Amino acid sequence: MDRVIGGLGGRLLGRRARLRWVHLVLGGALLTPFHLAALTVLTATGLLRDTPAEPLTSQFLALALALPFVAVAGLVPFVRTLEGGAARVLCAPDGEVLGVPAIGASARRRSSAWFTLHALLGGVVAGTSLAAPPAGVVLLVLPSAPALAEVFPWAEPANALPIAWMPVGLALLLLPLPVSVAAGSWLARLAPTLLGPTPADRLALAEQRAERLAERARIARDLHDSVGHALSAVGIQAAAAGRLLDRDPVFAARALAAIEDTARDAVAELDHVLGLLREESDPGSAPVPSLTDLTDLIARTRAAGAEVDLDLELDPVGGPDGLPRLVSREAYRIVQEGLANVLRHAGEVPIRLRIAVVDGRLAIDLSNPTGASRATRPGGGRGLRGAAERVTVLRGTFTAGPHDGRWQLAARIPLEGHS
Repeated sequence: MDRVIGGLGGRLLGRRARLRWVHLVLGGALLTPFHLAALTVLTATGLLRDTPAEPLTSQFLALALALPFVAVAGLVPFVRTLEGGAARVLCAPDGEVLGVPAIGASARRRSSAWFTLHALLGGVVAGTSLAAPPAGVVLLVLPSAPALAEVFPWAEPANALPIAWMPVGLALLLLPLPVSVAAGSWLARLAPTLLGPTPADRLALAEQRAERLAERARIARDLHDSVGHALSAVGIQAAAAGRLLDRDPVFAARALAAIEDTARDAVAELDHVLGLLREESDPGSAPVPSLTDLTDLIARTRAAGAEVDLDLELDPVGGPDGLPRLVSREAYRIVQEGLANVLRHAGEVPIRLRIAVVDGRLAIDLSNPTGASRATRPGGGRGLRGAAERVTVLRGTFTAGPHDGRWQLAARIPLEGHS
């Protein structure tokens, strides 16, 4: 029995019940301006007659007049943002509830239905909470203070036998509790239906998730290509400088200067990427490399000891500046990854690099002798997959692998349709 009483008390007075009561009273507050405006209209038009039932009649008429305007206000897309947030915090809904603007007619209609129900039930609970307990107190103390019937004319019938009305007074005193619990539970069950995602919402959420995943993949590719290339180049440049410090101090000094430049650029890109992940940086403020920066990239690779034979044939488009910006950026990253791949796996070997415009496509061909492979860390290989993904996004073709004793990388990117 104690457990049953405790469970009932928890349902009526527990934290969830208290939060739902606050949520419903908030709905009553939202109803108030519409209700007052309706009362003003009814009074101004003379639709209310001077009868003993006028106070109660006026309230119900004003409520009936106000609800259509509440429903119209609920069609505003931003209403779901406010109502969804409040419902998640206070109503403890039984399913998923969105806190974003309503998209499409179906979502706005559902949001309007919820807003109307919230205001209506909130008005009932708020009115019951304000009126029923004081009336109950009056009926409970009426046997010892019969003069109260003169102050509250509605209590006059109870003055004849006040003790018999005490149970009614107790019921009125406790009435807000079951009314609030019933209304709050009903709203909690309806919340996922009226504030939950519609098919259009699910499609929009899926598109947003796909965009976030694509952006994360792009950031991961850029981080791998830029920082990975920089670390590979720095390691090889440092090793070469150490070996030749006594025999060729000029080369060693050039390698150390290249290490400084490479590290500075890598730190700048890494700082920007971390800012993007923390949502502290503007994506548009990123340093965007392109084939116009190819000279510096080749110079850093040569400073690592690898000889690069560059064949650049971009006359059909007027040089690197004539390429679409997106194609130029992705081409730079592909070349960067290709050169880093050579440094990581083949070392200081001669590299052939050809970049040309052929038949409306940008052709990238990079090859080097296979030779003896360097030891590589486990879990590598993401760079070539990232380069292939870049080309695929641009509707091009990509191949990489050994052929005739050389490692060859080939990418073909159409220029048409890219900005």
